[in-house]
Amino acid sequence: MNVEDFDFELPRGRIAQRPATPRDSARLLEVEADGLHDRRFRDLARLLRPGDIMVVNDTRVIPARLSGRRGAAAVEVTLHKPEGAGRWRAFARPARKLRVGDRIAFAGDFAAEVLEKGEGGEAVLAFDRAGPDLMAALGRHGRMPLPPYIKRAEGHDASDASDYQTVYAKRDGAVAAPTAGLHFTPRVLAELAERGVRQVSLTLHVGAGTFLPVKAARIEDHVMHAESGLVDEDAAEAINAARKAGGRVVAVGTTSLRLLEAASEPDGTVRPFAGDTDLFILPGYRFKAVDLLLTNFHLPRSTLFMLVAAFAGLARMKAAYAHAIAHDYRFYSYGDCCLLHRDRA
Repeated sequence: MNVEDFDFELPRGRIAQRPATPRDSARLLEVEADGLHDRRFRDLARLLRPGDIMVVNDTRVIPARLSGRRGAAAVEVTLHKPEGAGRWRAFARPARKLRVGDRIAFAGDFAAEVLEKGEGGEAVLAFDRAGPDLMAALGRHGRMPLPPYIKRAEGHDASDASDYQTVYAKRDGAVAAPTAGLHFTPRVLAELAERGVRQVSLTLHVGAGTFLPVKAARIEDHVMHAESGLVDEDAAEAINAARKAGGRVVAVGTTSLRLLEAASEPDGTVRPFAGDTDLFILPGYRFKAVDLLLTNFHLPRSTLFMLVAAFAGLARMKAAYAHAIAHDYRFYSYGDCCLLHRDRA
């Protein structure tokens, strides 16, 4: 398939700059085999069934964007994947003049050395500290890594520190939010529990590469950035038990779906998983574990739009996006969302 098959035109005014207030007032487009249904996110509990299991990604976004200096030259760095104690793979800008061995100072007492240089502005940095000390330094000197289509005079503001974080975020490590989860509120979570929908957590530390558009003409030539994930034994057992009892597996976000599929056997059994995944899901992929997907509206030509096209059908998703544009849905990270039923054809 060609990347043009996944292109569409989106008016700039449809790109959300702020989340809905309150979060659960966001709109939700339910995409089923029998058509499209306009809902609100706060309707989610009645759209699911008792016995369904909802799988969320509990990763926590870190302030992964840093401004520093290499000598007199300014350097912008966005971390995207940990590589060991104090080491991170990162995108640097401008990267052309960076050399292995260069020191980038982010503050008088906070710096990193360039260990490796890769393609596309990528580098491996070794910070002068690790673990909680590094997280504390990022908290003091870093900024929330908002996508470039969210415009801020300073790149972020105080409200983004909470807005760009799910209410159930727990494990530090993401450099982009699992955006489908941004709509949840304690009220919606309580309604789901009362409905008999169980919630379990896994962790996929979302990397910046997840949201990059595909530049290769043939989509099969695109290389996914690997991301670190964890499905523990308790979560795997709960998901398998729910499926055995007839419940549906509802993935909250493409990150949860990708990790579940990476951790699944051909028969849909989910096994404990700890490691990296670079699973690239395209139309023709045979889904094993997930029945419904809650997700935001994605960039054209992106791996995420390809994933939702694989899950619900390309023609159906193009129709859904055309409907959303025509009916003033808000797009991307701070925008509205869809509840997709898997294409069983």
